[in-house]
Amino acid sequence: MTQRTMFTHLQRMNLRRIQVLVKHLRMSSSSSSEPDVLLETINGKGVITLNRPKALNSLNLSMIRKIYPQLKEWDADSSTSLVIIKGAGEKAFCAGGDIKAVTDAGRVGDKYSADFFREEYILNHKIGTMKKPYIALVHGISMGGGVGLSIHGKYRVATEKTLFAMPETGIGLFPDVGGGYALPRMQGQLGIFLALTGFRLRGRDVQLSGYATHFVESSQVKDLEQTLLNMKDPSATDIDEVINTFHEKCQLDKDKPFVLQPHQEQINRLFAGETMEDICEALKKDGSEWAVKQLEIIRKMSPTSLKVSLRVMREGAKLSLPADLKMEYRVSQGCIRGKDFYEGVRALLVDKDGNPKWNPATLEEVTSEIVDEHFQPLDNDLEL
Repeated sequence: MTQRTMFTHLQRMNLRRIQVLVKHLRMSSSSSSEPDVLLETINGKGVITLNRPKALNSLNLSMIRKIYPQLKEWDADSSTSLVIIKGAGEKAFCAGGDIKAVTDAGRVGDKYSADFFREEYILNHKIGTMKKPYIALVHGISMGGGVGLSIHGKYRVATEKTLFAMPETGIGLFPDVGGGYALPRMQGQLGIFLALTGFRLRGRDVQLSGYATHFVESSQVKDLEQTLLNMKDPSATDIDEVINTFHEKCQLDKDKPFVLQPHQEQINRLFAGETMEDICEALKKDGSEWAVKQLEIIRKMSPTSLKVSLRVMREGAKLSLPADLKMEYRVSQGCIRGKDFYEGVRALLVDKDGNPKWNPATLEEVTSEIVDEHFQPLDNDLEL
């Protein structure tokens, strides 16, 4: 490379970095006129409203940096009895993290791509260690980052309009935000199945899966919230009784069997393998219409993400939440250094051609060295 060519290359890199910085500044300035998150204290209760309904309340770094210190303050404040988190609008609780901004930053080496995951996981850990009751009203879509804002709290209240999924293997990422800790602790191999296939659960099935702890009809969510806010100096038992009462009086789909119940035995048997090759071979040998369909879905996912995700699940099953999040941070930075995350976001979220070109293209080509590289210690490992 000649000096002139190198200079031109550096100029382009600097221009890209400036463009990313300008984009972040625009995001910050636009949020000043319409706050991206609302933080209120009402009758001694903390209320968080994710306030980006047009973006399906997707979580960005600005929101994380507002929520985390407020959560710490509420948790330490003896006059705060509980915390509620909800999403603005009717469509979504939180449809995920702001991964487009993460990949834009990652392409040019901007530290946003590291800061986002680091600070998001620190927030996830705080939610998982809250001393005060933390109540997520998971109405509408909850994926990725939205799952991280809810699944580690004591109460997760779903409605008939809740949609839960972890679709990360389809965009070259992995089920993070503590998914490595939470998903393997679902019944049998259910969490592994959800992690690898991105299967979507809706309504009462969200509660039957174990992601939600309670189920309330959407028309009753505001009444539940208001009842909680109107309580005077409630004890943990008082809060528990209120949420249980709303849950128990809800008759909608009360006797509905779990959507995956007919396949639970297959899930437990076919997704128990230690390697993706084992799982794919088991699905192929089973040969049922359902198993063949799952194999077709898996073959559309990033082969690297599949192998990395399965290892995250298997190791996360044996780890504490903080240890899992530390592992996940290493893996997130491995994805930033790789190729499939950028290609997945391009194919599904930017160009929307739905035709990602994964590299490597097959499971057989994803070596143990490629997978291991995602789990290597970092100079700036996550500290909790």
